[in-house]
Amino acid sequence: MLLIVRCILLAVILVFAFLFGGLYCLLRPRHRDNVHMFARLFSAVAPILGIKVVVRRPVGGSRGPCIYLANHQNNYDMFTHTAAVPKGTVSLGKQSILWIPLFGQIYWLSGNILIDRKNRNKAFDTMAKTAQKIKDKSLSVWIFPEGTRSRGRGLLPFKSGAFHTAIAAGVPMVPVLASNQSDIHLNRWDNGVVIIEVMDPVETKGLGKESVKELSGKLHKLMEDKLIQLNAEAAAMMGKTSEA
Repeated sequence: MLLIVRCILLAVILVFAFLFGGLYCLLRPRHRDNVHMFARLFSAVAPILGIKVVVRRPVGGSRGPCIYLANHQNNYDMFTHTAAVPKGTVSLGKQSILWIPLFGQIYWLSGNILIDRKNRNKAFDTMAKTAQKIKDKSLSVWIFPEGTRSRGRGLLPFKSGAFHTAIAAGVPMVPVLASNQSDIHLNRWDNGVVIIEVMDPVETKGLGKESVKELSGKLHKLMEDKLIQLNAEAAAMMGKTSEA
């Protein structure tokens, strides 16, 4: 029964979000803050799904343009990771998203960037243009460097595009980790805690293409260690809740 109720509520909310968001984007197509607006709408759904999202950010003032590197687990990222998406940020997605009815068109209209990963030349051209957009428009770009959903398999190997782009744009890379969410079930009342941690930026200024492999390895290790830490912490928090 809970599963059915949640599915109905989720469908109603998403239809509203797409209709409202679509009209909003038509009034200001591809605006730099459209993605942030959608992120707020989607992250508000988490409590309805029984998920408590805890967002942690580094202490300090506002950050300039950067590349956000986020781990990609499953479809629930739409309701968890979105709680950490700041203004002036767009995401990088597969070009095939464009052909998903309604969602794909709104994804493009909201200002996100589409990349054809099957065509290497086109993909590199897109990343070069993305680096230029970052510099010209002071945009930040949210990227899932694994390129696919991990589905509970930990942190998968990274693709190199995000690192080439950050170095070309001369902007820092900011890891964003969400703790394990592979145990979320819509027919369970309490789906526990998902911790989203925005880590300190890693600078890329002065680096060249030859540094991509080393930078990717460094950030993968950094994020892998943080993910293990967050998973343990979220599990402990869930344990305390169950005992209470």
